[in-house]
Amino acid sequence: MNQRRSVRTYDGRLISDEDRQKLQELIERADNPYHIPIEYRFLEPARYGLKSPVLNGETLYIAAKMKRVPHFEEALGYSLESIVLGAWDLGIGTVWIGGTMNREKFEEAMELQPDEVMPCVTPVGYPAKKNALRENMMRKGVKADHRYDLSEIAFEKEAGKALSSQSMERYGKALESVRWAPSAVNKQPWRVLIKDDAVHFYEKPDKGYVSESTGDLQKIDVGIAMYHFVAGMGEEASLSFGTEDPHLQVPAEWVYIASYR
Repeated sequence: MNQRRSVRTYDGRLISDEDRQKLQELIERADNPYHIPIEYRFLEPARYGLKSPVLNGETLYIAAKMKRVPHFEEALGYSLESIVLGAWDLGIGTVWIGGTMNREKFEEAMELQPDEVMPCVTPVGYPAKKNALRENMMRKGVKADHRYDLSEIAFEKEAGKALSSQSMERYGKALESVRWAPSAVNKQPWRVLIKDDAVHFYEKPDKGYVSESTGDLQKIDVGIAMYHFVAGMGEEASLSFGTEDPHLQVPAEWVYIASYR
């Protein structure tokens, strides 16, 4: 989780049958804590006329669609990130794409229905040995290798209060994984507040990330961060999930998302 990077430049090779089967297995195992059904499909750009101006050399996409129900954004972020990280472990690159694509073609290929939404897609391919100039410029522009310090995103009892040594010992590894989660334009909109043996996730929203075709992209980002937290805690951790707002004293712009206990 802490080493994975977004890949926009691919070497043009087709995904091998063996790796495609492994990706299919990742898809079949993908879940989300909201238990919202998500349909994933492989899409070949040559077959459907799919393209993104920020990519080079891609030969396959994974796209997802689901019903437009409460929490669909967080559910997608959580689920698709498990696939993204599994792909990285196989040596397969990905990058979250929400806006920079010919969306109409993607939605047509996904046979999107009026009550469904297709917020994001990702290419899946073998990274090129050298990034395209455009990718290097984009990474520099969004400071892709930079993340907020943990002290800026995770707090204890109230916003702005530093984590205790006990919380760092218990949650530090998982919160470091949250810190390195990917997000749209690297905005890192998640905030975490630990209180009374619970870890509460919030969205600190920015303008311009909500649309009819995608929903709230930054809620997707928080879903990604939630997956990083759970994975960072490890299989031995016993966590219960909930969405009941504890109504803690937090900045007015923060939006409550979910909690782990």
